[in-house]
Amino acid sequence: MAEEDDIPQEMRDRVAASDFDKVMKFDCGDDGVVVINRREVTRRDMEADCTITLSKKNLEKLLKGDLNPMTAFLTGKIKVDGDLSVAMQLQTLL
Repeated sequence: MAEEDDIPQEMRDRVAASDFDKVMKFDCGDDGVVVINRREVTRRDMEADCTITLSKKNLEKLLKGDLNPMTAFLTGKIKVDGDLSVAMQLQTLL
């Protein structure tokens, strides 16, 4: 996951239309990061209010709506570091 172009346009549109004002990072280890920086989505790594660690496969499922964020957290498929209230906004962003 190294290119900006592989971030789904639907995700970019939803984030741009939101009132999200924090920085949330999805850390997929060797597969890279996706960062929601207020109202933009990027591959540039940066400090975040909340970091969600998960596999590339689970990120793809999350973005498609095939993985519920709360269920993923409770079952250990994703780990959250930082401000949990920022992570809770994930369902409204995606």
